Amino acid sequence: MSDPRVGLRVVHRRYVPYAHAHYAGQLVDGAYVLGLFGDVATEVCIRTDGDEGLFACYDDVQFLAPVRAGDVVEVTAEVRRLGRRSRDLALTALVVCRGRSDQGESAAELLTKPIVVVTARGVVVVPDRG
Repeated sequence: MSDPRVGLRVVHRRYVPYAHAHYAGQLVDGAYVLGLFGDVATEVCIRTDGDEGLFACYDDVQFLAPVRAGDVVEVTAEVRRLGRRSRDLALTALVVCRGRSDQGESAAELLTKPIVVVTARGVVVVPDRG
C-alpha cells in the first residue's frame, strides 16, 4: 500500500521586490530562491507530519536562468520518497511574471510560457514521533 504523502505538491508564489536586487540588471542572488525552497519545504513538513521540519541538504541544484527584481516566482516542492524521518523533495522555481521596466516604470507581463529558473532535490527531516 503506497503512502498518500508521496506525490504531495505544495506551491508558493512570491513577488521579488526591487530591494532584493543584488547585481547589475536587477539580478537577484541564487540564495533568494533557496530561501523560497525552504519556505515551501516547511509547508510540506507541516502537511505531512505536523511539524516545520528542518532542511538536511540540497542536491543537484541547477541555476538555469536569472531571477530579477519585479519577477513573480512560483516554487513547487513535491514529495518523491518518504523515509522514517526524511522526506525527499523535488524542487522547482519558475518565473511566471516579469517586470518590463523597458516599457515603463511599473510595467510587467504575465509570461505565456513560464521560465524554469532553478531546480533541485532536497531532503528535509522531521522529529521521530513514534
